[in-house]
Amino acid sequence: MTGASSSHAAIPQHGLTDRLTRWARGLSTKAEADQDVGESDPQRARAGSIAHREITRRRKLYEDIGDFLFAHDLDLTPLNFGVAHDYLTGSHIGVEKAVKAVLAERGKITNGWVETVAAEQRTDEVTADALASMLSQVEENLSQFTGLMTESRNSAKDYGAALQEEVKGLSAEGNNEPVLARLVALTRSMVEKTRQVEMQLRNNQKQNLALKSSLETARRAAEHDHLTGLPNRRAFETALRQELELARERNEQLSVAFCDIDHFKQINDLHGHDTGDRVLKFVAGLLSKISNDRCHVARHGGEEFVMLFRGKTAAEACEAVDGVRADLSTRSLVNRTNGERMERVSFSAGVANVLFYDDPRAALKAADRALYLAKEHGRNRVYLAAEAD
Repeated sequence: MTGASSSHAAIPQHGLTDRLTRWARGLSTKAEADQDVGESDPQRARAGSIAHREITRRRKLYEDIGDFLFAHDLDLTPLNFGVAHDYLTGSHIGVEKAVKAVLAERGKITNGWVETVAAEQRTDEVTADALASMLSQVEENLSQFTGLMTESRNSAKDYGAALQEEVKGLSAEGNNEPVLARLVALTRSMVEKTRQVEMQLRNNQKQNLALKSSLETARRAAEHDHLTGLPNRRAFETALRQELELARERNEQLSVAFCDIDHFKQINDLHGHDTGDRVLKFVAGLLSKISNDRCHVARHGGEEFVMLFRGKTAAEACEAVDGVRADLSTRSLVNRTNGERMERVSFSAGVANVLFYDDPRAALKAADRALYLAKEHGRNRVYLAAEAD
């Protein structure tokens, strides 16, 4: 979600699985040790002892984290667990502030929001943005290097041609035969070396072209969601900037929509994550059917998608999204694992007019708020953000 857009320090996610394992092992081993000690030495396990207080503290923290995850209907993933831990313990100020802000705004967080805020916090990791930046720098360096090679090759060719002309002039005089012989030999050697350098430069250029193609492939991978094949959040933000500029230049409408699959956690819980992934891909496919060069669809994170409509008013975009919603709500999906029919899958959505706001991020937040109103009022519906929002 777009509830928290500010940037904070990085979330320490490294070794999170090990932390969970150590906590679980610590709880079980300390509880067993406490029980054993209680039978042989009641003094060491008595209430109020340091060991007892540590056990109590860890159990309480574990319960609080579990309560937090279930209260917000979050999946039991290391990422969600880590954000809950950092918020409840106050060990990460940036996460604590971000969670408090979104709770104050809407009272609840989602899997998609956790993915978004975690990506914003992990500034010390190689994110898609960092990778794209590095690729751009490498491409720039390659372009400069290729230009230098081309210039060097042309200079070598010119030098060789000039030497050949000098040789012709000297040979015409006919009175400097020893010098001419050495000059001719030197010229031939230079021409041969130049040819060798040119060949090496051509080979290097071919390698650079192949490398540039590989970098383009890596860039596309960095800008696309591996599961659905849709552009990811970073790619969408780039499209938003470009489409906003075009809309202003051409005096066209520009609207944005957030779509969130209803009760997606229940789908995962009842049918498994593999089925949940297939549902995500199915919904992505339906949304993609209405996309074109003026309508962009991206996976924003978790079970949430975002759409951008250039040339459509917010009401027209709302109608287009509602058409996909109506189509999906009539589909009868089947769990491939067991052949059982699934409950009706639906999504809720919120739409806003981007040009009504000075900052496009404000439009995203308005569409986000409209989405949550749709959720609160029964789901499986599309709400239009009020212009006074």
